[in-house]
Amino acid sequence: EHIFDHIALNSAHDKYLVRASYFEIYNEEIRDLLSPQKSAHGLELKESSDSGVYIKDLTSVVVKSVAEINSVLQKGKKNRSVGFTLMNAGSSRSHSIFSIVIECCSVDSDKNEHIRVGKLSLVDLAGSERQSKTGASGDRLKEATKINLSLSALGNCISALVDGKSNHVPYRDSKLTRILQDSLGGNTKTVMCANAGPADYNYDESLSTLRYASRAKNIKNKPVVNEDPKDAKLREHQEEIARLKSLLSKMSSDACATNHVPGNTANGLTEETLTEGSRLKMSKEANVLQAEAAAKMNQLRLDHHQTTEERTMLQTKLEEEQKARLDMENDREDLRRKLAAMEEQL
Repeated sequence: EHIFDHIALNSAHDKYLVRASYFEIYNEEIRDLLSPQKSAHGLELKESSDSGVYIKDLTSVVVKSVAEINSVLQKGKKNRSVGFTLMNAGSSRSHSIFSIVIECCSVDSDKNEHIRVGKLSLVDLAGSERQSKTGASGDRLKEATKINLSLSALGNCISALVDGKSNHVPYRDSKLTRILQDSLGGNTKTVMCANAGPADYNYDESLSTLRYASRAKNIKNKPVVNEDPKDAKLREHQEEIARLKSLLSKMSSDACATNHVPGNTANGLTEETLTEGSRLKMSKEANVLQAEAAAKMNQLRLDHHQTTEERTMLQTKLEEEQKARLDMENDREDLRRKLAAMEEQL
């Protein structure tokens, strides 16, 4: 309801696409709960550089309301693997994951579209079992063994993430941890709800469950907005150009106020990008310097009464100003090339 309430409030200026999928991990096999017939032998787990870990041929349904998404959930729930044990007549024999993917397309002031993607994974973990209490045998015992192994692998991943000193997180130890890789240590916020009963008969199991959830609570992630890589790169360039414009404008103002000629790398010019407006300002400053140099050269030629020492000092000063002007021209040319390269990249 929260998802579709948010969409209703923002649908006037943004476009949304919501897709849902539902699958289970039974005996380390991935089964599509929305299309059981095509996953009789288990679906394949794949990985790509763009979308990360994904399940090949998994059914994904577009939903437009709470009623539709609830209908998908109930349809998949009917196909879940359950079985009888001494502790639960309808015990879950698999881990199930209900995934909701939300894509948002927004338009900026320049009529450019920007796409953001969010994913919500609702995971129902089957509880760990003791054979002495469940009385499991045959297929039920095999199922319990697979459940306990995957929960143990998940616990090892959580411990490695919480520890902070481990360089390796064993996501590949089970299909459950592989699928939940992004949900645990990726660009996400993770919440674990523990189901514990008050009966003293199950005291050890309840305590173990609470400790398990407590470790998950200590995972620290820093999620950021998922957006199209090209949009993100373009936005970064635009922000960098705006920053450079501000910096160059400030530098030009300071140069005019102090009559200072920037001529070395300490001023940061050789490492920054020059905008069109700033190039015009630099050109005007160069012309002013050139005119001043010419006037002083004429004065030097006309003033025959100055001493040799005075003429030498004036000549040295004139050469320094001439060098500064040439350095400014070189800086301006370097910056023009850098700006052209960035504009071509954009």
